[in-house]
Amino acid sequence: MAKNLTFFSPKATSGKGAILIDTGISAGFPSPADDFRETRISLDDELIQNKDATFFARVKGQSMIDAGLEDNDLLVIDRSLEPANNKIAVCFLDGEFTVKRLRVENGKVWLQPENPAYSVIEITEDNDFIIWGIVTNVIKKV
Repeated sequence: MAKNLTFFSPKATSGKGAILIDTGISAGFPSPADDFRETRISLDDELIQNKDATFFARVKGQSMIDAGLEDNDLLVIDRSLEPANNKIAVCFLDGEFTVKRLRVENGKVWLQPENPAYSVIEITEDNDFIIWGIVTNVIKKV
């Protein structure tokens, strides 16, 4: 298993935030430009529910591409959220961090990759395993 996450802590911002055009941007027919209103938005306010328990990590690798998590994407991870079946979690497994979908059934836990080229990992009592946090958002570069 490769080391596939690089962690960052959120930095407090003192700015007013970026401009938000809150009428929406048409993905179909263009709408008249003079109808828009602009306000300010803070991505911290939009993406982070619990600042003290939130971290960012950059994805390395391809094991979660079918879940939309691609190499170099930035994950928003909340350590205060309860792990649950089908959530995408950042886990510490046998000395390395990994991001996978949790599968919990009949008291057993599996880490499910979202790429058929990777195998499901069954967690046993022999593993050093901690669910470190739950992925709440992904930030992509286009």
